[in-house]
Amino acid sequence: MQIVITGGAGFLGARLARTLLKQGKLSLAGAPAQPIERITLVDRAGAPTDLAADARITTVTGDLNAQLAADADATVWREADAIFHLAAAVSGECEADFDLGMRSNFAATHALLEKVRTLGTKPVLVFASSLAVFGDSPEQPLPKVIEDHTLPTPQTSYGIQKFIGEQLVADFTRKGFVRGRSVRLMTVSVRPGKPNGAASGFFSGMIREPLAGLPAACPVPDATPVAIASPARTIEGIIRAAEASDAQWGPRTALNLPSLATTVGEMAAALERVAGKAATALLDRTPDPTIQRIVKTWPGHIDTVRARALGLMSDENFEAVIREYVRENPDAVKLPGVA
Repeated sequence: MQIVITGGAGFLGARLARTLLKQGKLSLAGAPAQPIERITLVDRAGAPTDLAADARITTVTGDLNAQLAADADATVWREADAIFHLAAAVSGECEADFDLGMRSNFAATHALLEKVRTLGTKPVLVFASSLAVFGDSPEQPLPKVIEDHTLPTPQTSYGIQKFIGEQLVADFTRKGFVRGRSVRLMTVSVRPGKPNGAASGFFSGMIREPLAGLPAACPVPDATPVAIASPARTIEGIIRAAEASDAQWGPRTALNLPSLATTVGEMAAALERVAGKAATALLDRTPDPTIQRIVKTWPGHIDTVRARALGLMSDENFEAVIREYVRENPDAVKLPGVA
């Protein structure tokens, strides 16, 4: 089996690749599992060292749009049995730079779908969408609980671009060009590594940085609701989307992945239980109106009946999520006394 991961050098792309390599095989759309022969990571950056050292990993570096536009060599796309399309510009970047978002999120997704349509290979294609397709506004307030059939009402450029991507995947699937599966990722926390340009980035930073003994911004009120998923649960959902048969998957509309409903205040309290008051003392509670304006439109409570039917579950609680991060990233924890 040949697999392509766009955004493959990023945090989720690399974690997905490691998980697939560990599995060694994958079932696509209900078919019997096949050995994974090659995973191609497509990204602007090179693969992490551990992945680059694996003989099953191939890397293609450069701008995704430029690669898809090139006619010289389409081998990577032609041979792909499955494509996980994770490459994207993140929410804060898209609000600050409209053209970047349209190129990275809309144009690249359209170009990828057109490439496989032209090749006629009909791969399984998993598209990483976002809970940002749901947005609250005075004119059209969100319901208290988002359900599988709730109408998306995005309030940011990023959310609009992701929703367009979902609809493109659905129509290319309807026409038989791909076997598309769109999954809406929740706010992923705790992400290791450096901060990114996402408006949601502080949801990881407010945990990650204090555990490293560093100050961190927490720019929204304690009562701010958030739908969280750990990296492990997120990758489970992405892989399960590729595995599910057409009958199990159901409608062509995007699937909301499971989430843990919590608040910023509850997240800080969980951090204190794990790492003590020294950790929460490092939180800078200075409000950021730009971040607040974006984050407050996102839903905090999501009922994921379709996902549960696929065997997917949310994290138990946020303290468990933090402890999982500590176990997986012991070298990143510098604060004394972390329990």
